[in-house]
Amino acid sequence: MTPSTSHLWWQTGVIYQIYPRSFKDTTGNGVGDLRGIIEKLDYLSDTLGVDAIWLSPFYPSPMADFGYDVADYTDVDPLFGDLATFDELVARAHERNLQLLIDLVPNHTSDRHPWFIESRSTRDSRKRDWYVWADPQPDGSPPNNWLSVFGGSAWEWDEATGQYYLHSFLKEQPDLNWRNPEVKEAMFDVVRFWLERDVDGFRVDVAHYIMKDPQLRDNPLDPERAKSIHRPMGDYDSQFHVRDSGHPDVHDVYREFRQLLDSYNDENPRVSIGEIHIFDWEEWATYYGEDLDELHMPFNFALLNVDWRAEAVRKVVDSLEEALPQGAWPNYVLGNHDEPRLASRYGREEARVAAMLLLTLRGTPTIYYGDEIGMVDVPIPPEQLQDPWGETLPQMGRDPCRTPMQWTGGPNAGFSPAQTGELWLPLADDYQSVNVERELGEPASLLNLTRRLLAYRAAIPALTVGGYEPVDGVPETCYAYLRETDEQRVLVILNFSDREERVRIAGPERGEIALSSHLDRSGGVDLRALSVRGNEGLIIELVPS
Repeated sequence: MTPSTSHLWWQTGVIYQIYPRSFKDTTGNGVGDLRGIIEKLDYLSDTLGVDAIWLSPFYPSPMADFGYDVADYTDVDPLFGDLATFDELVARAHERNLQLLIDLVPNHTSDRHPWFIESRSTRDSRKRDWYVWADPQPDGSPPNNWLSVFGGSAWEWDEATGQYYLHSFLKEQPDLNWRNPEVKEAMFDVVRFWLERDVDGFRVDVAHYIMKDPQLRDNPLDPERAKSIHRPMGDYDSQFHVRDSGHPDVHDVYREFRQLLDSYNDENPRVSIGEIHIFDWEEWATYYGEDLDELHMPFNFALLNVDWRAEAVRKVVDSLEEALPQGAWPNYVLGNHDEPRLASRYGREEARVAAMLLLTLRGTPTIYYGDEIGMVDVPIPPEQLQDPWGETLPQMGRDPCRTPMQWTGGPNAGFSPAQTGELWLPLADDYQSVNVERELGEPASLLNLTRRLLAYRAAIPALTVGGYEPVDGVPETCYAYLRETDEQRVLVILNFSDREERVRIAGPERGEIALSSHLDRSGGVDLRALSVRGNEGLIIELVPS
């Protein structure tokens, strides 16, 4: 499938996700902040070479779920700074041609948000219907069988008003009622607030959850379902979640949301990327909209839990390409703030091949902070656990992948001032050898590989906007594909094993190695007898016959 000749910044660029608590602390309180992000913008734009940054939540919050329980959608938590600092961040980013995306959390608020406090005050409250309230069943039990992602019932009893309220996540995160037009307009006002502050778009948290079954019917049960899931989430996986999220009405909301974003398009089109954990490709693709008039991109998480085998990875990519609506733009992620670190899932050598995969596939890549240096999951002692999910379901704990960025081998890894006491999460034991400063000085480091991949990708239209075509006939441990425009043809070969493979590629006899993941190889090669070392990826520019 070859895309059209006109592409926007969010299609050709690379996004870098920042978890603000863990990126750079300038105040010495052990928690990252917006000023720290400003200080590292040159690293992002010049040293690394990404095109956009996405910030996880920085809003005022009681931090029951570290910012995803929002108490005020139109301000900055003092822990991170203030609105003036945010405005400076936007301006400084734009000076460096960095686009800035922020998290939008539309499904739920904090239980300390003024809206919910008023809603909870009395059944006659004018904001009662801003949230999902329901009567108990005759025996006093919850209205239906819906479960919270974080464990237990999704319903919390409110003694004062004699009803249950819905919380798809923590009980401190009551779900908004998007069927109330006032709620929709209030949240669209939030979107306008940040667009007026010149943000370039939004990553929409749990985007498919906002519309539920209006009749609040039970979810169907399937006790065997959890056995087929890569990271089972306990009782939550015993249901098919078809009533508590993803009601067809959700598409009407996102069409309006898209119209709102488009109304702010001037010289810089705004973008929306939806967090949508749906692994049925056909249903997932509906969030682009029938006329590509909903989300610009629903996040594609299929590679996060795939087996590290060439065949399995190719199957994901080919399935995505087949499922995409005509004209829709693909995207890929290999890490984020909810998943085990890339280097922990597959290994550090494998992470080099994964970096080449991510930055050469067709579509928009998102890099999670620290993955460019090979950060790994950090074991968290019980007394230092922060994530409420990790306390209830240890295998789902997200603290290990959220630890402070490793900038240097000095005190606090350069994340916090040297005199800082305890950091919000502990550092990795290997931070003195795995950090930005050290890897910049090592020509063959993962960081320098990532930098070269980003620079090469930006310079080669075949990789930014070219078509994708898988190549057959390679060893089963290898995955090969072509990226091409009318003027350029680039071959990518990835060896997923630790043994050397001999590869024969039909077509042109000669090619020029532009980049090896080992960073020690270039020059002409015979494609009829090509050697690919274990855990090596190659980018080869094809020479016309």
